[in-house]
Amino acid sequence: MLCILLTVVVGTVLAYEKDMTFTVQAGKMDCFYQKVLANEIIDIEYQVIDATHGELDISFQMTDPEGRSIVADYKKPDNAHRHTAAIEGDYRLCFDNTFSTFSEKTVFFDLMVDSEEPEVKDYDEDKEMELGSSAESYMMRVKDISDSVSKLKEHVSAARRLQELLSAHEARDRNLAEDMCDRVLKWSLGQIIFMTVIGVTQVYFLKNLFEDPNNRYQKMVPNFMSR
Repeated sequence: MLCILLTVVVGTVLAYEKDMTFTVQAGKMDCFYQKVLANEIIDIEYQVIDATHGELDISFQMTDPEGRSIVADYKKPDNAHRHTAAIEGDYRLCFDNTFSTFSEKTVFFDLMVDSEEPEVKDYDEDKEMELGSSAESYMMRVKDISDSVSKLKEHVSAARRLQELLSAHEARDRNLAEDMCDRVLKWSLGQIIFMTVIGVTQVYFLKNLFEDPNNRYQKMVPNFMSR
């Protein structure tokens, strides 16, 4: 009888990640608050994906719990920032559209808060577990399994975040293409109407050039003398 004792220790990586798409009204500023512990890493990336008028830009500011400015961007279409929190508290993230009079901005941002402290290992690095079978025995280190799981989690998280950012880029490009198509359509209709009016006007004046003035006068004024 073969007895196998498996001891698997799973390390949990504490991280917070949030992505959001929202609209900033013209002349307004929207702010978000995120609680961050000391020595945690704030990683934020944002981009403007749509606007009712004008350019795709927004102003961004991040301040610490004491009100000191950490990051300040003015009228940028997109940007990314990474900051290590020095103190614990609520950090404020503001998207400012007060410089726009009529244009509403649709903004996408991705926020991730992670700890830079190494994971606490609650197992001995030299500890091994044995997986046996009737044919052969395999030796695997617990550390190798933990490292593989951690790397897999990091890769899956990075892939998911990249997909979200690519989706935001695709939405911005689609909005730009639709806006350009709408402008081209309106301009083309205006050109067609203008050319039609010019053509009718030219035909009218050309007809008047080759028409007999006496006949034109007789059409406008009845000939009472003939009566």
